[in-house]
Amino acid sequence: MLQKEALEQFISSALAEDIGGGDHSTLASIPAGVRGTAQLKIKENGILAGMEVAEAVFRHLDPQMQFKPFKKDGDEMTAGERAFEVEASVRTLLMAERLVLNCMQRMSGIASLTRRYTDKLKGYRTKVLDTRKTTPNFRMLEKEAVRIGGGVNHRIGLYDMIMLKDNHIDFSGGITPAVNAVVDYLAQHGLNLKIEVEARSLADVQEILSVGQVHRIMLDNFTPEQIPPALELIQGKYETEASGGITLENVEAYARTGVDFVSVGAIIHHAVSLDLSLKAVIHPHK
Repeated sequence: MLQKEALEQFISSALAEDIGGGDHSTLASIPAGVRGTAQLKIKENGILAGMEVAEAVFRHLDPQMQFKPFKKDGDEMTAGERAFEVEASVRTLLMAERLVLNCMQRMSGIASLTRRYTDKLKGYRTKVLDTRKTTPNFRMLEKEAVRIGGGVNHRIGLYDMIMLKDNHIDFSGGITPAVNAVVDYLAQHGLNLKIEVEARSLADVQEILSVGQVHRIMLDNFTPEQIPPALELIQGKYETEASGGITLENVEAYARTGVDFVSVGAIIHHAVSLDLSLKAVIHPHK
């Protein structure tokens, strides 16, 4: 779930970027104190995401606003439906409009693509992981969208898990010295972090098993045919993750191998934003 403080910081920064010295279009045309209503119109089929963010944006600008949801995050949505109605100062509605839409359109696109992957894995034990291939300063919401779509969040950043990838290993002089250095570092600093190590071959898998002290082995760029021999060596001693070249077309073939996780950067960086719009609700004068 989204952390309230981090979300507030994001909203403040994003609004400052957009409004700057003032939304002069709105300030010039809308008197202060005028209140109004707007609805979020769904214009494309998919999975809805970002409702919590939208409500927080409106509330940030107008604590007295009234937010009425018609759907919730993770719901299937169909073109023509409404996601929510919000009553607030008209200036708030206009200043919040683009930030709300940018977040919800992007998050809904990610949630929708993630759901397509997770639907392929129904009946299998394999879980879909996201990656750090995210938009700078937007990672929190992108990873939340993955979760809403049914995926599992991998590490949030460089600080909450050890992951020794090819460059770490090569710069360290190999898998064994890299793992040993990490174990010493964690002990010296009193850190309790899980350790994942990338394997580029069966020989790498064997070396990781020899040095031990890890929690997960990443099988990088292994084909579905190359996964079973690796799993046979690992014998369930450590979690396993397949990574690299995984697509909607082949993800089920990876799941059939019994690997614990597949990490798919594409669920974020290949997602296409869905079409949503915020429209004023104007009641005719009687």
